[in-house]
Amino acid sequence: MLPLLRVSVVGPSMEPALRNGDWLLARRTERVRPGDVAVMRHPMRPDLLIVKRVIRQEDQGWWVLGDRPEASDDSRQFGVVPRSCMIGRVICRYKPIRRA
Repeated sequence: MLPLLRVSVVGPSMEPALRNGDWLLARRTERVRPGDVAVMRHPMRPDLLIVKRVIRQEDQGWWVLGDRPEASDDSRQFGVVPRSCMIGRVICRYKPIRRA
C-alpha cells in the first residue's frame, strides 16, 4: 500500500475550502483528528471515495460533514463512518497551481 494517495474533488460539498476539480494528496492513515479533512470510503457505497471534514470520534467510527451542508452527503445522511472506511488525512492541495 502506498503511503500517499492522489484524489480529486468532485462537486461542491467542501466549498469554500475545496472546490470541484481540486487535486489533493492524502497520507494513508486511520489516525485522524477532529478538524482534519479526510478521504474515506462511503459507508453505503464502498466503491466511492469521499472527502469530508472530521467532526468528532464516536464509539463506532467518525462523524464527518461537508463544509457546505446543503450540498453534502455526509454523516447526517449515512451516520458514522466506520474506522475500516477511513483511508487517510488530506495533507495538501496541489492542483490547480494557482490555488495550491
